[in-house]
Amino acid sequence: MLAGMLMLAGCGNNEGNNASVNPAASSTGSPEGTAEALQKVTLVLDWTPNTNHTGLYVAQDQGLWKKYGLDVEIILPPEAGASALVANGTADFGIGAQESMILAREQGLPLVSIAPIIQHNTSGFASPVDRNIKEPKDFEGKSYGGWGSPAEQAVIESMMNVQQADVGKVNFVSAGSADFFTAVKKGIDFEWIFYGWTGIEAELRNEPVNMVYLTDYSKQLDYYTPLLLTNEKLIKDKPELVRAFLAGASEGYNYAIEHPDEAAEVLIKAVPEINAELVKASQKWLSPKYKDDAPRWGEQKREVWSGYGDWLKQNGLMEKELNYDDMFTTEFLPQ
Repeated sequence: MLAGMLMLAGCGNNEGNNASVNPAASSTGSPEGTAEALQKVTLVLDWTPNTNHTGLYVAQDQGLWKKYGLDVEIILPPEAGASALVANGTADFGIGAQESMILAREQGLPLVSIAPIIQHNTSGFASPVDRNIKEPKDFEGKSYGGWGSPAEQAVIESMMNVQQADVGKVNFVSAGSADFFTAVKKGIDFEWIFYGWTGIEAELRNEPVNMVYLTDYSKQLDYYTPLLLTNEKLIKDKPELVRAFLAGASEGYNYAIEHPDEAAEVLIKAVPEINAELVKASQKWLSPKYKDDAPRWGEQKREVWSGYGDWLKQNGLMEKELNYDDMFTTEFLPQ
């Protein structure tokens, strides 16, 4: 993934994003004005649209960005993901995750997190209940279906170590392009999922799963995923654009927190081919988790960045000493 990101980082800068934010709109929150007055902005998703993205579609649908002078285009990611496009300025903003962003920073990509979308890590290892996997020690003798990242084995091993279990007894196999429900019918026992989407889908399909959450076994693994990111140059050259973008995004996510049913309908309208039943159920589960126990949506802490960075070093996944303060900022969040 990082090799692909670095290759894409060589593509030139987007020369179409040189206009400044409409100062009147960004400072007063005035009506959207004419289309010509709006600053065109690109936002690259991390995956196909889902409830992680609902606040962004609300901001677009309700004109929340327009009142701050922005015309935001939401686009799907290339195969290598959003990070490389954001790092080289081809896209203004993107969605990533703390785990890949730290490693990208180690490779020299100038990415900066401006807000986590979900306050706590809601991912974990899912398995059909008939596999009887209820805690990390139960991974022994089972087959894990993944995508071949060294971080996968390191996460599983660190969780198993808590219970003195042996990661050597786990069979690591490639899940390929098969989804979770297909994979577990073809010899795979457990996979890494976000419960708010795949876990909720399992409920709707009446195919219940057991979950082993990362955060139950390591505070260091309670990292930010997913998050909104941009690059250092945009922050330096156009701080008001970043502020305006986050103002609209924050209003969108706060609306989704307070009105999950209505927010779900916005996503369904924007992406007609999406599974509407899944969106509604997922939104109900996820909306309270956007902000969770933080004082505001988008808050992030240095201890979370350093904690996961230390975990990467402890597990041999990162070699360089990095400055975590350079990786994130809360400066542009609405007060």
